[in-house]
Amino acid sequence: MLKGLYTAASGMLAQQRRQEVLSNNLANANTNGYKADQGQLRAFPEMLLKSMESKQTSADNSRYVTTSKEIGSINSGVYVQETIPNFVQGDLRETGISTDTALVDGTYPDENGSVFFNLQTADGEAYTRNGNFTVDEEGFLTNDQGSYVLDTTGNPIQTNNQTYTMSADGSMQFTDGRNIQLGLSYVQDANLLDKQGENFYTASDEAQAADARATAGVTYNIVQGAVEGSNVDLQQTMADMMQAYRTFESNQKVLTAYDESLGKAVNEVGKL
Repeated sequence: MLKGLYTAASGMLAQQRRQEVLSNNLANANTNGYKADQGQLRAFPEMLLKSMESKQTSADNSRYVTTSKEIGSINSGVYVQETIPNFVQGDLRETGISTDTALVDGTYPDENGSVFFNLQTADGEAYTRNGNFTVDEEGFLTNDQGSYVLDTTGNPIQTNNQTYTMSADGSMQFTDGRNIQLGLSYVQDANLLDKQGENFYTASDEAQAADARATAGVTYNIVQGAVEGSNVDLQQTMADMMQAYRTFESNQKVLTAYDESLGKAVNEVGKL
């Protein structure tokens, strides 16, 4: 009976965690470049149940043999193993602001591959899909949190307060004649990136990042004056939240039933 308590309780915890993930997605439905998280539910290892029996093997009751018989397996519950961002392309939104830059997916040689803008944050180099860029008071191109946007050499892009036009491959042609290549990285498996705050990612030990321009089979398109929106599906998210709530409620009822059964076992059966 106690196994059922643990299973129901684990189900409640898993749905609570899933609800938190969905709520965070909903809160970022209007965040540029945001990729919706998906909670991955996993089952705990199954346990094999056996019945133990003792049989008398001598007339004087001096010897017994214990045998076991397999009943079957039982699952001990579920848990949220990890949350993985969904890197599907978000809708483009035109802003008319020349510093805003949208990265449009093309073709990639790897199933989970993706292209990102390169940023220089206080903690080191990072990647983002949020192209809501601006020029700071020193003339550097930055994102909306003030992190520097990098070129292909890994240096912050100094605009010198000059206007520029952006080509489809990420080349920036300034009015003073300069040409700077926007830093773009291709990650073979974007699911291996570590998701940080402020809507950016950092490379893990397993993630392999390379110059998107120098990687064979990688195609993309840069659109100036637009940003990539969030890929959160509002209707699906609301439906998933309702499902998580109902599943949590069902596990709660199971837990209550087990608690009432244990109460009867202690208070009534014990009197016999």
